[in-house]
Amino acid sequence: MKQFFYLFIFFTSHLVGQNTLTKETALAIALEKNFGILMSKNNLEISKNNSSVLNSGYLPNVTFSSGGNFTASDSEIVFPNQFLDDGTPRPNRNLNDQESRRYNAGINLNYTLFDGLGRKFNYQRLKEQYALSELQLRETIEETIRQLYAVYFNVAQLTESNSIFQEALAISKDRLKRAESAYSYGQTNKLAVLNAQVDVTNDSINLLQAKQQLDNAKRDLNLLLNQPMDTFFIVETQVQFIPYLQIEEWLNTAEEYNVTILKQKSNVQINAYDIKVSQSGYLPVVGLVGSYGWNLNQSPASAFFPGTDNTTYSLGLGASLSWNIFDGGRTSTRVQNSKIALENQTLMEQQVDLTFSRDILNAKQNYKNALEIYSIQQKQVETATYNFQRSQAQYAIGAITAIEFRQAQINLRNAQNQNAISKYQAKISEIELIQITGQLINADL
Repeated sequence: MKQFFYLFIFFTSHLVGQNTLTKETALAIALEKNFGILMSKNNLEISKNNSSVLNSGYLPNVTFSSGGNFTASDSEIVFPNQFLDDGTPRPNRNLNDQESRRYNAGINLNYTLFDGLGRKFNYQRLKEQYALSELQLRETIEETIRQLYAVYFNVAQLTESNSIFQEALAISKDRLKRAESAYSYGQTNKLAVLNAQVDVTNDSINLLQAKQQLDNAKRDLNLLLNQPMDTFFIVETQVQFIPYLQIEEWLNTAEEYNVTILKQKSNVQINAYDIKVSQSGYLPVVGLVGSYGWNLNQSPASAFFPGTDNTTYSLGLGASLSWNIFDGGRTSTRVQNSKIALENQTLMEQQVDLTFSRDILNAKQNYKNALEIYSIQQKQVETATYNFQRSQAQYAIGAITAIEFRQAQINLRNAQNQNAISKYQAKISEIELIQITGQLINADL
């Protein structure tokens, strides 16, 4: 019998281990399957294609054209008032099934040699847009990591809360059994049994609500990981905090790595290129053209000439220059608007810098307060545990009432639950602070 029991424990623990979703595994799944990350990667691929030399305008345009024409005809040639040597009228001449064919093929090349440097700055602009797309992908990844851990730790907190409510329910059921036993022996009245039954009912409801919240949170995590809603897993409830000395190092370089600041700098650079692209309209455009052609003309015999095959090869080279000296002010308007847009981006950059300063101070204070609250809650659990243990002992000998025992039990349950909440809230505050420093992807959470 003992061997069967040990085998049951072994296989049960092995099964639980297989269904444990670690933070590292959840992160790997999210990075591979999260919808937001997948779409952001596709957008990055589009920007990469747009920034290619194939979309730069530096390469020439080469076109090939060809054609063919076929004509069939019947004709009759009349010679009015014309006579032969013997004096008879010259007979009409019929030319039937006369066929003519025309074929042509050619290659044309157009190349812009100089376009006022607009092509150059537009190409640089496309490159900067690709860099911006990389930052947007990084931002999506960072935000997904933050959301992932927020949902993951919510599942962990609700898992602990379920254990706390289960323990509370077990204590209440044990108290009910004791009350029923005491009542059967005439040691207490029916009111004590009814009070115990009410507490069991309340604790059962609390446990059902906690289980519902846990199931909902697990479905939220499955959605974030892009996996079936009924995927079963349990999560880890251990939390390790990163040493604050390491966080301080990241804080010192936060302005260099914060993705929001980097994105705004990229936007400013893109608008600076927009001005140069618009200014290219003031300069001339120089182009080169070239062509090579082949033509074949096959004509049938006529009344006076035999049929001919005429083949022609042609080669053409040329250059063009166009200078829009005045376009009604459209170029000037574009330049002015681009400068205003750049000014707006510069103002937004200042706003982003100021917002960053506020956010990082708020995040630091939130993190420190969260750690302090967690420390206080840990001490509160110790006090509530000690109080409950003493109350339990006194209740067993009848030194306190059931109401006093119940209050000690509720105090312990609330302290344990608040301790679990404060633990994960402190960890989430740490993650939010690290995200602002721009080191969330590199942090070992």
